[in-house]
Amino acid sequence: MENSYCRWVLVCSVLALCLGSRGARCQLAPNFYHNTCPQLYYIVQHHVFAAMRAEMRMGASLLRLHFHDCFVNGCDASILLDGTDGEKFAKPNLNSVRGYEVIDAIKADLESVCPEVVSCADIVALAASYGVLFSGGPYYNVLLGRKDGLVANQSGADNGLPSPFEPIDSIIQKFGAVGLNTTDVVVLSGTYVRFMGATLSSYMLK
Repeated sequence: MENSYCRWVLVCSVLALCLGSRGARCQLAPNFYHNTCPQLYYIVQHHVFAAMRAEMRMGASLLRLHFHDCFVNGCDASILLDGTDGEKFAKPNLNSVRGYEVIDAIKADLESVCPEVVSCADIVALAASYGVLFSGGPYYNVLLGRKDGLVANQSGADNGLPSPFEPIDSIIQKFGAVGLNTTDVVVLSGTYVRFMGATLSSYMLK
């Protein structure tokens, strides 16, 4: 179990770094907003905790939101962009990916205390990490400093995101295209299912 957790944290690091906004890779740092927006961590924690208190499986949903964002154009929050050609309306995301309202609420609060400072890409990454932590998973350090994408890629989401209905060889190939291997397929997919099941169980026992 411990090795599985360590491997899963490594996968999160890959999502946060190797798939991160390409222009900002070398600038990522855990204290990126230390001086410009010190309230960042508290605000994100507050909103994620409140959202999960209302619906426990939101933690798993925030992880999935981050995962689906990173698979298309890197972790640039392009999945949040509106418009009929947006990624949120791609087949793998439509009526499936959740948590947009949590990100919107975090962004609104941050804009009131440190306007035009924190990127949506960093909010999505940080919210996913707290979703994992508050679901009973491990803490992992999130490096920050990503730039937001300005263009969505719906065709990239339609064709690049792995589907549970396609052959495993195809899924492995799609993971490989973003620098992840077969073990990462098992760990990332299995961890999402594990946390979704755990949060559902907790919700049913409330």
